[in-house]
Amino acid sequence: MLEDRTTAAAPAAWPAAYPEGYAVVDVETTGLARDDRIISAAVYRLDARGEVEDHWYTLVNPERDPGPVWIHGLTSEALEGAPLFRDIAGEFADRLDGRVLVAHNAVFDWSMIAREYARAQSEAPVRQRLCTIALSKELGLPLANHKLETLAAHFGVVQRRAHHALDDARVLAEAFRPSLHAAARGGLRLPLLECRPLVEWSASPAIGRQSSPAYHPGSWRPSRKRPACPYPNPGRYEEGKRLKQGMRVAFSGDTSVDRELLEDRAVEAGLHVATSLSRLTSLLVTNDPDSGTSKVVKARQYGTPVVDEAAFGQLLRDVEPAAGGAAPAAKE
Repeated sequence: MLEDRTTAAAPAAWPAAYPEGYAVVDVETTGLARDDRIISAAVYRLDARGEVEDHWYTLVNPERDPGPVWIHGLTSEALEGAPLFRDIAGEFADRLDGRVLVAHNAVFDWSMIAREYARAQSEAPVRQRLCTIALSKELGLPLANHKLETLAAHFGVVQRRAHHALDDARVLAEAFRPSLHAAARGGLRLPLLECRPLVEWSASPAIGRQSSPAYHPGSWRPSRKRPACPYPNPGRYEEGKRLKQGMRVAFSGDTSVDRELLEDRAVEAGLHVATSLSRLTSLLVTNDPDSGTSKVVKARQYGTPVVDEAAFGQLLRDVEPAAGGAAPAAKE
C-alpha cells in the first residue's frame, strides 16, 4: 500500500470531471526509435483518488537484440524465455481498459504500446493519457528538471531500481497520487490528451508480397506537397491572443491526433504548415517541449512560442482572419 504523501486531507468535493481510474504505466524498450520493441512492462492500477488497487509486471521477448543492457539490465538470455507481446497483449489490455494511462513522458510510453498492439493486429483499450511532466508543470512544482528521480525526490519517494519497469511504475504511482490530490484541491483541469491507435499495418502485396498484414516502420507518414498559403505571415503568436491566418506553424514529436489530420486542420484554418523551424516561424506545437529535437532546440534559440497539442486544438477553434479575409469555420 502506498503511503499518503499529501500535505492536506482530500477535498470534500472531488472534481466530478476527473477520471474514474488510472493505469500508471512504465515500459522498458530496446531503444527510442519507431521500430524498437518493448522488453518489459508494468502497470499500477489506481482508483479515482489515486489509491492502489493492484500491480502487474511482465518481461517481453522483443525477438531482437535487447538494446542498451547497461541501462535496463535485461540481457538476451533473460528475455529468451519471456512471452511475446502478442501473448501478453490481452492481460495488458485488461489492466488498461477503461482507465487513463499515466506515464512520465506519456507520449513515448503510449507510442511504444500502440505500436506493439499494431504489430499484434489489435488495439490498446486506451482513450486518454496523462503525462506527469505536464501535470507537474500545471501544478508549478519547483523542480530543477523533469526527470522521474527529481519528481520522486520532491515527494520523498525512494527509487530502488531505476529503469526497472515495476519500480519506475511504483515510484510514479507514489508521486502521481499527491499530484492528483493537489490538482483536485486547486480545481485544476487535468492535462489529458487523446490516445488514438496507430495504424501501421498494410496488407498490400506490393510490399514483400505477403498475404497477411505486415508492419512497416518505414512508412510512418508519407510526405505531401501542400499548396502555398494564400495569406502573408503576420508574425509570431502571442500568448493569450488568437492565431491569425498566415501564421507559420511547425510540429515536433508524436501527437495523439494523426499528424496529417492535425496539419490538414491547420491548413483549413488558413495557417501555413512549415516542415522546418526558422526565425519566421510563428508557433511550434509539441507535446514534449523539453526534448532535444532540432525544432525544439531552434525554438529555444529563436524564442519561438511553444504550445502543446491540446492548446493548439483550442486555438484552432477561433483563428483570426487575415486582413480583408473571412474567418474560417470552426473545426471540432
